[in-house]
Amino acid sequence: MATPQERDALTEKVIGFAIEVHRQLGPGLLESAYEECLCYELKEHGVCFRRQVPLPVIYKGVRLDCGYRLDVLVEDELILELKTVERLMPVHEAQMLTYLKLRGVRTGLLLNFNAPVLKDGLRRIML
Repeated sequence: MATPQERDALTEKVIGFAIEVHRQLGPGLLESAYEECLCYELKEHGVCFRRQVPLPVIYKGVRLDCGYRLDVLVEDELILELKTVERLMPVHEAQMLTYLKLRGVRTGLLLNFNAPVLKDGLRRIML
């Protein structure tokens, strides 16, 4: 398990990659295009990640596959949830908190690539 400093360094690195993707593409594309380009950046910089990771729901001790998937899981320490919406809503933050709890990960990034400036569409969520 990563230390808080290592998690912060990883998070900052990924934010930098996301800003580069947004700078190159701008807003207005589908979420899948941003995911593909962000994963390209991760791969080019030697960062381990997995895409579309199944996220089962544990209900009364039973593991149920309800079709949830994490957009990107970086080094098993950071969940990336990509959006292309007009603006991030409280439901998006609630979704990320639930994903963090279900996966047992402490840090997540909500990245809304539809924002004119990515920093305005970015939320770091921590447990």
